[in-house]
Amino acid sequence: MSPAGHQCGRSSDITTTRLQLGLSGPGARPRCDAQAPARIEGRVGISGGTLAYTTAGVGAPILLIHGLGGSRGTWDQVVDTLATGHRVIAPDLPGHGQSDAPAGDYSLGAHASALRDLLVALGHRSATIVGHSLGGGIAMQFAYQFPDRADRLVLISSGGLGPQLTPMLRAATLPGAETVVAGLARLPEGLTRRLLSAASMLPGLVARPDAGSLARGLHQLGRYGPRRTFIRTARTVINWRGQTVSATQHLRQLVDLPVLLAWGSDDRVIPPHHHRAVASVLSRPQLIEIAGAGHYPHETAPAQLVPAVLEFLASTTAFQYSEARWRHLLQLDLDAASTWRNRRQ
Repeated sequence: MSPAGHQCGRSSDITTTRLQLGLSGPGARPRCDAQAPARIEGRVGISGGTLAYTTAGVGAPILLIHGLGGSRGTWDQVVDTLATGHRVIAPDLPGHGQSDAPAGDYSLGAHASALRDLLVALGHRSATIVGHSLGGGIAMQFAYQFPDRADRLVLISSGGLGPQLTPMLRAATLPGAETVVAGLARLPEGLTRRLLSAASMLPGLVARPDAGSLARGLHQLGRYGPRRTFIRTARTVINWRGQTVSATQHLRQLVDLPVLLAWGSDDRVIPPHHHRAVASVLSRPQLIEIAGAGHYPHETAPAQLVPAVLEFLASTTAFQYSEARWRHLLQLDLDAASTWRNRRQ
């Protein structure tokens, strides 16, 4: 469940593609497939506990960040193809999946720091950061906190780009939500899938392609640990009105970072217009809309999404952090804020 060449300037040069969704470490253990790079499942110790992760392939690293209440299993449909030319790293976020829960900080910044520690522990100086839903917000936070470690940014159905959000996730922040989620998680997954498919007939709730993904995500919350993490993490970025944390100000500072924005045209969790609107902040973003897909295009439309990601990786150059440039962009933001305040007076 989840809610690059180095160029200066702020002019917008947007590449947009519309794709059609077809109807048709220690203790690590390898998982082999004759047709794909071997996957290695492992755990690594960081401050506060251990993170479970999957790696595959050899080459420039790609870090995949799943969404709220999810796990690294959400990337199963894309890992093998991405790993044919890259080193793919797909962790469970702290408190999610098989990773240990944090001591108490479930914020975007804490998650970003944990992922930085993971990259360091695995021996990677930087990576292309790919985030889905909440993972998109974490990816943007990561790039802002550690700009010298972010090569590119891929945001898939990303949170943190505007306040609007499905009522189902807003309800997770209300009193008693944990008890309700526990009850729903106990339902058979097949029944949940059928109920969610029926709910797709109602406006603004569930896209039909997402029923299976949402049912699997809800089933994972049957255990107390992941359920507690889901509720606590949700309350750091959501309230009953919608999303409370915006990362768009970070993107203004990351204007030179190569960015790919991808979403499904039928996403009913996070409105597609969030991605289109934020493109104006970036210098040369690439935008991919997958027609007919919902909130989980990496699960339901990987054949349409992955080629776009690979093309983005091949056509861009890794971001090179410059402190002088960073300082210049900070000053531009300060000047813009001062001008805005003066006009209001």
